[in-house]
Amino acid sequence: MGLLQTASLLIVLAAAFGTINYFLLKLPPTIGILVVALLASVAVLLLDSVMPAMTIAENIRALVLGLHFSDALLDGMLGLLLFAGALHVKLQDLRAQWPAVLLMATLGVLLSTVVVGAGFSWITGMPLMVALVFGALISPTDPVAVLGVLREANMRKSLETQIAGESLFNDGVGYVVYLVLVSLAFPAVAAVEHAGPDSEVAAAGLLFVQEAGGGAVLGLVLGWLTFRVMRHIDDPSLEVLITLALAFGGYELAVALHVSAPIMAVCAGLLIGDVGARHGMSERTREYVETFWVLVDEILNAVLFLLIGVEVFAIVFDTDRVTAGLLAIPLALAGRLAAVAVPVLVLRPFRDFAQGTVPIMTWGGLKGGISVALALALPEGEWKPTILAATYFVVIFSIVVQGLSVGRLANRVGREPDLM
Repeated sequence: MGLLQTASLLIVLAAAFGTINYFLLKLPPTIGILVVALLASVAVLLLDSVMPAMTIAENIRALVLGLHFSDALLDGMLGLLLFAGALHVKLQDLRAQWPAVLLMATLGVLLSTVVVGAGFSWITGMPLMVALVFGALISPTDPVAVLGVLREANMRKSLETQIAGESLFNDGVGYVVYLVLVSLAFPAVAAVEHAGPDSEVAAAGLLFVQEAGGGAVLGLVLGWLTFRVMRHIDDPSLEVLITLALAFGGYELAVALHVSAPIMAVCAGLLIGDVGARHGMSERTREYVETFWVLVDEILNAVLFLLIGVEVFAIVFDTDRVTAGLLAIPLALAGRLAAVAVPVLVLRPFRDFAQGTVPIMTWGGLKGGISVALALALPEGEWKPTILAATYFVVIFSIVVQGLSVGRLANRVGREPDLM
């Protein structure tokens, strides 16, 4: 199918599954679409096992694989989703929480990568370096999933800012850590394949600095230039178009310059959503821009969660992989606990944390489409099917079980007035 036909099919299915959820399941919209898509996919697989001659699952599997989920998300949807999410996080709120956000998005991601990677290597017998790649791709919280749930949960402002800010930044950091570990674990496809061990480590460190630092600088520069232009324009439709150009063009420029496109999108979105909105837009323009990006965010969220639900066709399940997937769930939660608890313990002598911060942020650190996309993007090899199956188990559990219960958890353990 062509691009237009594919987009049309996805939107029609998202609308249909969303309608089914609205009338029958009554779950939060994005989670409901995922659940309906997953149930429909499992039903087709069961029907195919009963009536194999129909080859329904085989045909749908070919269609799903042809969608190129990884490319569609990492090279297309991700920039728009991160930009839209960052627009709604104010720098003033983020500034008050920056020590916790910074530590959780950096030290936390590294700790979780090690905890999950070491545990997954022990569970599966996978080489440690390959298992660390799994740890890196499953450690960041997915801002798409997290921000979607935050809209439904009644959380305190400081805690909401911590979770939203961390999810936006640890996504970019986790992606860079993933790229570095892939270059070390799969040297045959890495730029450092002809280097010695010391050179490989040095090249990996340089890659991290280039990706993370370069993405932040590019995002701030492009966001500032866009803001300066928008200050001299009072045309809401044109200014909406300019923000769309920033999200699309900036992301592709970051890819071309080999810097972190996710970090670029977050930094540009934060600047435009705060400084740009206050000093570069009229009230009418702010309403246009906010309405447009909320709509983009909700439509892309619906399509993304639909894609996660149908990606079950791209995964091969057997007893060993199902076992690895089930064991990966508590392992991922243990990694998330380390990513939250250690920074909180480090910072507690210097600042107060609201009651329930650790359990809420641990349980509310949802995984999502980015983890699935990174698993699909791995080089083909002996361990890729195991990593893909484990990733899918963790993501589905995270979105459905954690996503539907984090609001109740917040109300139960976080009733104390905000201290931050």
